[in-house]
Amino acid sequence: MSGRGLLVAGTTSDAGKSVVTAGICRWLVRQGVKAAPFKAQNMSLNSFVTREGAEIGRAQAMQAQACRVEPTALMNPVLLKPGGERSSQVVLMGRPVGEMSARGYHGGRQEQLLGTVLDCLEQLRNQYDAVICEGAGSPAEINLRRTDIVNMGVARNAGLPVLVVGDIDRGGVFASFFGTVALLSPEDQELVAGFLVNKFRGDVSLLEPGLEMLHGLTGRRAYGVLPFQHGLGIDEEDGMGVPPLERSREWGRVSLRGAVRESAVAAPAGEELLRVAVCAVPLMSNFTDVDALAAEPGVVVRFVDRPDELADADLVVVPGTRGTVRALRWLRARGLADALVRRAAEGRPLLGVCGGFQLLGEHIEDDVESRAGRVDGLGVLPVRVRFAREKTLARPVGEALGERVEGYEIHHGVAEVLGGEAFLDGCRVGSTWGTHWHGALESDGFRRAFLRAVAERAGRRFVPAPDTSFAALREEQLDRLGDLIEQHADTDALWRLIESGAPRGLPFIPPGAPA
Repeated sequence: MSGRGLLVAGTTSDAGKSVVTAGICRWLVRQGVKAAPFKAQNMSLNSFVTREGAEIGRAQAMQAQACRVEPTALMNPVLLKPGGERSSQVVLMGRPVGEMSARGYHGGRQEQLLGTVLDCLEQLRNQYDAVICEGAGSPAEINLRRTDIVNMGVARNAGLPVLVVGDIDRGGVFASFFGTVALLSPEDQELVAGFLVNKFRGDVSLLEPGLEMLHGLTGRRAYGVLPFQHGLGIDEEDGMGVPPLERSREWGRVSLRGAVRESAVAAPAGEELLRVAVCAVPLMSNFTDVDALAAEPGVVVRFVDRPDELADADLVVVPGTRGTVRALRWLRARGLADALVRRAAEGRPLLGVCGGFQLLGEHIEDDVESRAGRVDGLGVLPVRVRFAREKTLARPVGEALGERVEGYEIHHGVAEVLGGEAFLDGCRVGSTWGTHWHGALESDGFRRAFLRAVAERAGRRFVPAPDTSFAALREEQLDRLGDLIEQHADTDALWRLIESGAPRGLPFIPPGAPA
């Protein structure tokens, strides 16, 4: 394969691979290097639709933004969207190709996809000066190595040097670094160039003796120590797409890893705050939709799972979900369904997005996702939903509340709107809005108009700030990631790694991978 590259692996899931990859991408672009991100296989319920109509992980879309290039399906050829504990929808080159159990996927299907993965990577390496690849989980998952197409499987086939990221905030980072290398085969170990410490708190000089000892034990150096900083996360990456609930009884900034800001809520432009409660439904997808709300001064957001937590909310959001019928049952079991129906009847603001929009309707015909057949919805919107086998993937543009809106659609449910006021291909009845459009709130003018309408309906003296630019905040965030790499990593050594590959003669660390 041609072109320069690097694989960013991790000692664990959530070690910071996505953030480090985005940071390296932004640093490279600022040096005049034409770069692109790549993740062979991603498991995430937070996804995005590219301009060619392909579905990829949102983290790769954000990494493409860090590179200042348009995201494409080449950057994430395999996307797994969990539908439960044991099965996922397999999205190949941006299009769903069926449901598969974990056993079935790792039992053969995954190996079959290696050719597609390597072809995509080769195309990117031919188009760009450098491709920064992200691994998944840990490269030392010895039970999965034979079928691996995202960690050492890609590195070996593409000849990529590997940088292992460890989250020191969790503890045990030295053991994790050493153990990761020691559980790889000699051929895999040859590609592991060194380590990057993430989320360090305190005096780096106290850490340096341990890094020197690790170098002595493994023959591999540390390429940097990144300090712990709040608010550096990009859109949620791996896992089931469910963030931790904010358990505090007080209203405050929700700790979203994908949020633009995790700091204290900025003072409102008007007299009062606006409180937003997001129902933490099962298999929640694209909950990043509320990031744009969290970015607004004076808007506080939290995720909730009890009816009493809706009482003082000025706006309740029912987000997207990979399991609409399952989410509906969950809402009913917890008493949230009745609370939402009462809220709609009282004329208090309520927004349903994608799956959240579908379950607010009259009924759902689902022989695709849950195979539950006909299921009654909450009946607060005049909408009937039928699940189609073909998934809708689109990048719509329209107008609502007198403002231009851009969004993206990812859904099997087809909505028949039978009444109400038109709203982004969905509808509005009173103070209840429903739409299939994700990302609509990132359109600044529309978001401000929507928040003004919510404040009026909620009786709040809240005024949206006139100058909040969501796109500018995203850019600011990506620049902070680039700064992190530039200021705390050995960028000269990092560039040599990207340009020339792993150093020769790296020692083997026993015992190596089991036979």
